Amino acid sequence: MLVYLPLWITRFRIPDSEPIWQTFLAAGLILAGVLPLLTSIWRFIDDGQGTLMPNVPTERLVVRGLYKHVRNPMYIGDLMALAGESVLFNSWNLAVYTVIVALGFHLFVLLYEERTLTRRHPQDYPRYKRHVPRWLPRQTPWSASRH
Repeated sequence: MLVYLPLWITRFRIPDSEPIWQTFLAAGLILAGVLPLLTSIWRFIDDGQGTLMPNVPTERLVVRGLYKHVRNPMYIGDLMALAGESVLFNSWNLAVYTVIVALGFHLFVLLYEERTLTRRHPQDYPRYKRHVPRWLPRQTPWSASRH
C-alpha cells in the first residue's frame, strides 16, 4: 500500500523543481506516518499477543501507547505517509489514491473490524470505543482503570 501502488502511480520520480520546503513537509508526513505503523506492529505483538493479520489476531485488546488517544493509529499513519508521498512526488493521482484508501479503511473499520472486536472483546471493546475516538485523537490519554 505504501510502496507498490505509489511506485506504479509515480515511478518514484521527484520533480526537479520541487521547493525544499515541500521535500521537508513530505519527509515529515512520511516519518510521522511510519512511526505509528511501527509502534502498532510492536503493540500488537507485545501487548496483544498476536499480529496484524486477521488469521492470527491479537489475544488481548490493545489499548496502550497511541491506542490511548485514537482507535486506529496504524491507519492514520498509513494515510499520513501516503499524503507525504503525494506531496513528495507532487502527484494528484497519488492524492486521489490516498482518499480512496481512506474511504476503504473507514468502511473496513465500520463493517468488519469494530464488529469483530466487539464479538472478541464484549466487555472491553464497547467501553474502549465509548472513550477513545475512531479517527481524531483525544488530547489526554484514556486509561481503562479510570473508566
